[in-house]
Amino acid sequence: MPPRVVLVTGVSRYLGSRLAAVLQADPSVERVIGVDTVPPKPEIEQTLGRTEFVRADIRNPLIAKVIAQAEVDTVVHMNVIATPLGAGGRTAMKEINVIGTMQLLAACQKAPSMRKLVVKSTTAIYGSSPRDPALFTESEEPRALPKSGYAKDAVEVEGYVRGFGRRRPDVTLSLLRFTNFIGPTIESMLTRYFSLPVVPTVLGFDPRIQLCHEDDGIEALRRATLEDHPGIYNVGGEGVLLLSQAIRRVGRPSFPVPAPGVSLVAQVFRRAGLVDFSPEQMRYLEHGRVADVGRFAKAFDWSPRPTAEAFEDFASRSSGGFSGDFAAAAEKKIVDALTRRRTAHRSSQTGVVGA
Repeated sequence: MPPRVVLVTGVSRYLGSRLAAVLQADPSVERVIGVDTVPPKPEIEQTLGRTEFVRADIRNPLIAKVIAQAEVDTVVHMNVIATPLGAGGRTAMKEINVIGTMQLLAACQKAPSMRKLVVKSTTAIYGSSPRDPALFTESEEPRALPKSGYAKDAVEVEGYVRGFGRRRPDVTLSLLRFTNFIGPTIESMLTRYFSLPVVPTVLGFDPRIQLCHEDDGIEALRRATLEDHPGIYNVGGEGVLLLSQAIRRVGRPSFPVPAPGVSLVAQVFRRAGLVDFSPEQMRYLEHGRVADVGRFAKAFDWSPRPTAEAFEDFASRSSGGFSGDFAAAAEKKIVDALTRRRTAHRSSQTGVVGA
């Protein structure tokens, strides 16, 4: 039986708005309710069609009233965010991800109309380390649990979601762990990284990366919403690219950085407003991560396009990148910062003060 009333969280963000737009166009869905703390931008609002926007904060227990009054039977939780929120920074991000999920699940647990819960998660919960297996399966435990950032939030979110599943076994629960998204339109840490004028890499490392095209991610979520696929699934394209291959395909020069200077370069790029590298993202760019997506393909009888094909669409159609002047300024900042670090290091070794 298809869902009658679907509630989508994070509807003012890119992926949430795209999913709501797809669902509202499906005649089998009677109502689509989009929830977010801020209204969608005009260009997003135009795509939402008959989606009913409700300005609400999922961290607030009042979200239960929204679900109860509309007799929502399907909730798609898209509001587990990967980047810090403006002035609120990491604190606001964690509150949205963890506290928001707790309140949302509490509201779902109380709602007698609930029949299905779909949660967008991430393969980042597996972490990235030199001891990783060749392929992470859904039952695989990470070698070391993430200690900070989006990945840590996702681990906590998944724990609460599994708890909800035990309390409401009558609700179909689909948890989709996506690999990194890529595509010509979506903006993420990875798309900004590959659009840098000079792409930093960790000297001596060439990690394997696995990707999911943005269009295929939306299709996977659509199928999970309109069909019954209980369980946990890794979602992404088959195959991998080496980081060096990906950089060559976007036609950017790489900038190998010795391991001791990686954190410094990350700070420079962050301060220049280029890419906000987090520690977990830096580990990913050092060790990579690949997940087994066979369970998803078998259960859904469909697969996202391969990693190489997804990346090619980004590389051929993306308008990302920066002007020549900006590239030169960014490169100068990096070189100056590394020079200062080397000078300070020599001074500390020789006892020279004020270098």
